[in-house]
Amino acid sequence: MYEGAIQDLIDELGRLPGVGPKSAQRIAFHVLSADPTDIKRLAAALSRVKEQVRFCVLCFNVAEEEQCRICRDPRRRDDALCVVEEPKDVVAIERTNEFRGRYHVLGGAINPLEGIGPDHLRIRELMARLSSGQVTELILATDPNTEGEATATYLALLVKPMGIMVSRLASGLPVGGDLEYADEITLGRAFEGRRTL
Repeated sequence: MYEGAIQDLIDELGRLPGVGPKSAQRIAFHVLSADPTDIKRLAAALSRVKEQVRFCVLCFNVAEEEQCRICRDPRRRDDALCVVEEPKDVVAIERTNEFRGRYHVLGGAINPLEGIGPDHLRIRELMARLSSGQVTELILATDPNTEGEATATYLALLVKPMGIMVSRLASGLPVGGDLEYADEITLGRAFEGRRTL
């Protein structure tokens, strides 16, 4: 539609996850009309993240040092390990202030349609961590979708013979939601995960 640099920018923005053609166009024109200082700051932040951010050598969360801040924290429990798909899931769980253990980031979920099998995830590294004998509870916090469920089931079968307690995050109704709008699977899981008051 456009030519030169603006079309190149729209094309590159459109390659980002969750950014469609119209959003890419809006962002590109925002960049075009923005103050040059703001754009330089954005470009510097993009460069800095590629140069300085890496994956933690223990849990594979994002880090600027060899280990992430959670792995460096001596106050965290070593006997509980929460398995998540992506680093953004660590942030979501940390916001709850409910979990004080350690994490393991798989780097995705099993998805045969996309050609992603167990060998494409950090499962070998997880098993190595579990073999130390420190972990007594493994919490599977993969997404509640087909791929996340398949990954959780696979890990549970792999870990059960080790004698480690394996649990899965409960799923069900969101706070403030109406029962009439809940699908059958969500409502069924809410019943399964119910607790006494």
